[in-house]
Amino acid sequence: MVRYYNTMRILGIDPGSHIVGYGALDCTPGQHAVVTYGSIQVTPGTPTNECLLIIHQDIEELFNLLQPDVLAIEQLFFFRNVTTVIPVAQARGVVLLSAMQRQLAIGEYPPQQVKQSLTGSGRATKKEVQHMVKEILGLERIPKPDDAADALAIALTHAYFSGL
Repeated sequence: MVRYYNTMRILGIDPGSHIVGYGALDCTPGQHAVVTYGSIQVTPGTPTNECLLIIHQDIEELFNLLQPDVLAIEQLFFFRNVTTVIPVAQARGVVLLSAMQRQLAIGEYPPQQVKQSLTGSGRATKKEVQHMVKEILGLERIPKPDDAADALAIALTHAYFSGL
């Protein structure tokens, strides 16, 4: 992977308990190039401790491969179901710990801020955000899975808030 001088590599993460979306961008002022995107997927029904280990190992591999300058991650928002929020928070914690061990800068953004920065409305739909990711990054199609598109949206939000 070739990196150019004065380029910030942003790794966006959309945390989840069984699917963690990721998207990496190389950014300079006014330009955003997709490096890669995808997801870490853990088989449903896998015990939580094993999920966390798999997520940790795969995140470590991503950090080693991509060498990001910054991690941009979605903040947790209000969940009605406590049994859902706890595993997501644990997965998010694994990612944050890996970033902190590397002394990476971290940008955290709530979903409404991501929607606002890409569409102009904090109440935008998931499809509207995904369409904007496709348009802004000049992609032929909306990235799949949805978690990867969300991770790219988070990375773009960090780029905007960083003045890029």
